Amino acid sequence: MFGGRSGEHEVSLLSAASVLQAIDRRKYDVVPIGITKEGRWVTAGHAERLLGRGESGKHLRAGDPEATGPAAVLRKGESVLVPPVPSEALVPFEQKAGEVAQSGSEHVLSVDVIFPVLHGTFGEDGTIQGLFELAGMAYVGSGVLGSAAGMDKDAMKRLFQSAKLPMVKWVTFLRGEWEKSPKKIRARVEAALKYPVFVKPANLGSSVGISKAHDAKELGPAIELAAGFDRKIVVEQGVGGKGKARELEVAVLGNDEPEASVVGEVIPGKEFYDYEAKYLSEGSDLIVPAKLTKAETKQVREMAIAAFRACDCAGLARVDFLMEPGRSGKIYVNEINTLPGFTSISMYPRLWAASGVAYPQLIDRLIALGMERRVDKDRNKYSL
Repeated sequence: MFGGRSGEHEVSLLSAASVLQAIDRRKYDVVPIGITKEGRWVTAGHAERLLGRGESGKHLRAGDPEATGPAAVLRKGESVLVPPVPSEALVPFEQKAGEVAQSGSEHVLSVDVIFPVLHGTFGEDGTIQGLFELAGMAYVGSGVLGSAAGMDKDAMKRLFQSAKLPMVKWVTFLRGEWEKSPKKIRARVEAALKYPVFVKPANLGSSVGISKAHDAKELGPAIELAAGFDRKIVVEQGVGGKGKARELEVAVLGNDEPEASVVGEVIPGKEFYDYEAKYLSEGSDLIVPAKLTKAETKQVREMAIAAFRACDCAGLARVDFLMEPGRSGKIYVNEINTLPGFTSISMYPRLWAASGVAYPQLIDRLIALGMERRVDKDRNKYSL
């Protein structure tokens, strides 16, 4: 299942195309299901054309001025060809497509497990997961709670705090509070935190709406930007002062007994790893494995698993960390992403590839984990 209404729609298409290309067709009968930006559910009878090389196709390349979301998975000139899907390839979801079971006059799509490759709002925030739960379907990834907690940066931090994980100081407030009394909110932020600070919408992915405020003059515009994307705003203490914090990432895989990958490091081409640095520019580098001591590596991996468990995640997640520069080297949990980018060159699969789990095998593991979780869930009783 791919696409969706979020600002990460195009990234989702690329992730889905990569999964379709790598999945073992000897093991699985694949039924692609798309969700348009307008929220219309369709089955793509010709979804394979996403992977083709038709004359009308367009290369999506990092640094291309015309590329926006789709360049999220690209770096240093790498490109993926994504031809447009013709309108005739999109069939209404309720009509016959793929394997169907007919019930009266209705056609029901029959699947064993859903692999949601839906990034961002409505895809990894617990909403679509709630639909799967209501339908009693097996699916890849975290459930309603884990997905919702992973999307809400304030709720996430509270769970991390209860698990005694080290985090930077933060302040949370509502858009309405800011609009009603900006001076009061500004005073609250400045009493609790020191500049520079990062201002973020609480519920959004891909660093959309995030900015760094170096001083009081920049705080107001940063809050206004974040408030355009969510009703809840999170302001975090910057790490490293005027220096750059190291940005570390760990991939986690599993259900009740999660495993952590090797540690990777992102070196942003800009001041921090914002939307442009992730998606448009070519200046960012991904280092796998990160250059850390054995003790630091062990600490980060253990913290990643603790963060995964704190949010009651399942299947997969990528946990991001901030490390103070210089001698201090203190490491903070930054956030967890329950459905990270999933192309073969995205950080999550790259971390597992470096850990000995190739991309096709990673897909197998995730599908098995999704079905395992459904079996376990079906053991629950809902009445006496």
